[in-house]
Amino acid sequence: MAALSGLASALESYRGRDRLIRTLGYCCQLVGGVLVERCPARSEVGTRLLTLSSQLSHCRTVLRLFDDVAMFIYTKQYGLGAEEEDSFVRCVSVLGNLADQLYYPCEHIAWAADAQILHVDPARWWTLSTAFWGLSLLLGIARSLRMVLTLRRKLRGPAVAFTSRLPRSKRRAMEAQVRSEVLTLLSNVADLANAVHWLPPGVLWAGRFPPWLVGLLGTISSLLSVYQAGRAEATTP
Repeated sequence: MAALSGLASALESYRGRDRLIRTLGYCCQLVGGVLVERCPARSEVGTRLLTLSSQLSHCRTVLRLFDDVAMFIYTKQYGLGAEEEDSFVRCVSVLGNLADQLYYPCEHIAWAADAQILHVDPARWWTLSTAFWGLSLLLGIARSLRMVLTLRRKLRGPAVAFTSRLPRSKRRAMEAQVRSEVLTLLSNVADLANAVHWLPPGVLWAGRFPPWLVGLLGTISSLLSVYQAGRAEATTP
């Protein structure tokens, strides 16, 4: 009952539903891809799972039509990151917010072109939206790497030798932040690998991943996101 209650609570929020749809979609792609490629006798089931995965992805695309305002408000509130102590973190965060802000309208135009609402080339806009997503992920990776290195340097610095100068609660908070940044880093790396795969052929490994590998990377990223969200809720007073 506790698990069902937690699931119901998560599904009440937009972010909770999105995480579930994303995780389920990539899991279907993983299993479906394996069945189609490795188990010819179950290829029909695999094809159905791949179709379900595609529909869940389309569902998330439609839901993101309403994310622009929330992203704009977040970008405006963050501004130039005046509260950040590290100028590098501030710079990559601002650029990441800009990439995210540009990603949404590009994806909306691509979706509208696919639906024949707009008469433009959808492939061009899908490529542009994927490029902005990949740029955002790359900047997020750079930010997480910087945060991990900075926090570990502080934890191993001379002040750590004196307990009175670094309270236990602060040390635990810094260690928890390091773990969170590492998980974010791994999640972004998995998503970046998929983002490159969806770029036009000729760009690095674009188009070379089989469906099951795309599903695996997406599942890893999604599960890490779900875990972090659960940890955040558990530590919220």
